[in-house]
Amino acid sequence: MSEKLINHNPDLKKLRDSGADMEIRGDFLILHGVPYVTSQGTIAHAALVTDLQQNGDTVPPPRSHQVWFTGDYPCDKNGNPIEAIRHSSNNQPLCDGIVAKHHFSCKPKGGYPDYYEKMTRYADIISHPARALDDRLTPYPHKPIRATDEESIFHYPDTASSRYGITGLSEKCSMNKVVIVGLGGTGSYILDLIAKTPIREIHLIDGDRFSQHNAFRAPGAPSLEELEKMPPKVAYYASRYGKMHRGITPHAVYLDDETLRLLDGADFVFLCVDKPAVRKLAFAHLIAQGIPFIDTGMGLEYIEEDTCLIGDCRATLCTPAQHDHLARRVSTADTAADDIYDSNIQVADMNMLNAAFAVMKWKKYCGFYQDIYKEHNTTYSINSHHVTRDETTLKAIK
Repeated sequence: MSEKLINHNPDLKKLRDSGADMEIRGDFLILHGVPYVTSQGTIAHAALVTDLQQNGDTVPPPRSHQVWFTGDYPCDKNGNPIEAIRHSSNNQPLCDGIVAKHHFSCKPKGGYPDYYEKMTRYADIISHPARALDDRLTPYPHKPIRATDEESIFHYPDTASSRYGITGLSEKCSMNKVVIVGLGGTGSYILDLIAKTPIREIHLIDGDRFSQHNAFRAPGAPSLEELEKMPPKVAYYASRYGKMHRGITPHAVYLDDETLRLLDGADFVFLCVDKPAVRKLAFAHLIAQGIPFIDTGMGLEYIEEDTCLIGDCRATLCTPAQHDHLARRVSTADTAADDIYDSNIQVADMNMLNAAFAVMKWKKYCGFYQDIYKEHNTTYSINSHHVTRDETTLKAIK
């Protein structure tokens, strides 16, 4: 289906968003799975077809008020033909794999203003008797839609953005190459979020394998059989999210002097690592290359007398224009030996929140969200429920 054509035409978009199982094939608009009653009083499904004029990325109002139907002649709930729409009946090949049996005519005064009005009118007339017999039936089943555009980055269209009219905003996030370094808890949740955006290439860098403890601070739910195989983290996540996004590339390596080249050419990088030496190496390379990035971090502490955890999470943005704050906001000193976070305690909620802060900051950087203060450092403290807004480039509004 041509997503570009649909998103440029409100009537086609409205039809798709209504749940219609629609297809654009050549110069025809096809509505699949329309339920109807046969002459024997049984329920069947067939397709409604109309010719579709296209002027580049737009479609004018329908030039004809007629449609074709691929099923047997539709009847009322008693098996009597719906004569009000009858025009002619003969087998007529329309396009590849589509043969019409009947031609219907139902012309309103002034004709149909658009394809939504035309196709829903016929679909409602034909399906009404079937729905009277079984109210679970509908010509708008909200079936998953397969993307057929060769250039689409998704295996199926982003109908969420189009449904709410924010496709243009989503396109602001369409970078060519984004890299996630570290697919632990925070990095995996970042992938979960950005895999739903139109980035052309998402590169995953991590040399670890996906183990049982990872399952408890990661999105989704792996099976025991998957855990027993202990796949590389990047392979596991590429397989998971590759079902949705076509541009995910795994690199089962650690970031070091030899693999730094994997960051080259990136439009943006998410750093989700806990080793200070790796941070230091990445910081220097990204700043030298002029590549914007967000570094994430988390610190947890066990309070023995209260038998509870306290802690915070941080997301720090660095850009070619502003990165002097990095040294005072992110420590590259050796991590304490008893750092409880480094022991992989299950903190999925904090990982998820940290990832959300990072991705929301990235979306602000892209222009998806309004960014009044343009803060470059955000921290959240769990015990005080306090969020900071640091390293801003705009003074607070009074």
